[in-house]
Amino acid sequence: MKPDLLLLSGLMCDDTIWMKVMPGLARHARIMTIDFSGFDEIGAMAERVLDAAPDRFSLAGHSMGARVALEVYRRAPQRITRIALLSTGVHPVKSGESHSRQALVDLAYQHGMVAVVEHWLPPMLLPKHAQNAAFIEPLREMVLRMTPDILARQIKALLNRKDASPQLAAINCPTLVGVGRQDAWSPVTQHEFITSRVTGSHLKIFEDSGHMAPFEASLQAQNALLDWLKLESA
Repeated sequence: MKPDLLLLSGLMCDDTIWMKVMPGLARHARIMTIDFSGFDEIGAMAERVLDAAPDRFSLAGHSMGARVALEVYRRAPQRITRIALLSTGVHPVKSGESHSRQALVDLAYQHGMVAVVEHWLPPMLLPKHAQNAAFIEPLREMVLRMTPDILARQIKALLNRKDASPQLAAINCPTLVGVGRQDAWSPVTQHEFITSRVTGSHLKIFEDSGHMAPFEASLQAQNALLDWLKLESA
């Protein structure tokens, strides 16, 4: 029987971020994608996942979705067979972060989501990807489906997050940590830190990729996730 795999999307993301890896993963797992457009608190996002999930499941999160995945694990470790943390961090709010995130919310309300796409999306990507209009069109459409209210709620959740680093040592299931080599938002060093704190975890660096690694480096991400799905649970 195929294992259940939940894929958790990040800030202003829906299942588009997973669209390129899902066909390959679906041959080996029953997949459910979850986004968090209606939520403004990490804990509530985690409860949404636990309410939707089967009794036992594998869990992969991207960006904010990986922070949610860690909170899911903290609340119900016995239900999770393995966890993958992609393009993320565990640190609390940094100096200046509140101002920059609020500026993005203000931009959304004042000038609309088109302005948000133009300002926010290119720095999230490898430059050659950002300059390829056909390549990024699905990501542009994804962000344009969001609203200023959705963005404001998710930013509120991120600005009220806790330091998740103390819980890393408690993770005792197969753990994949993945990041794009050129991720300027959540750099490799953050993922090296996570890997150093989770016993037996595996770090995978996706070449030629920015922050949107499951989309930008889809084959590498898919293969890493498939290898992770084959790992035996503790």
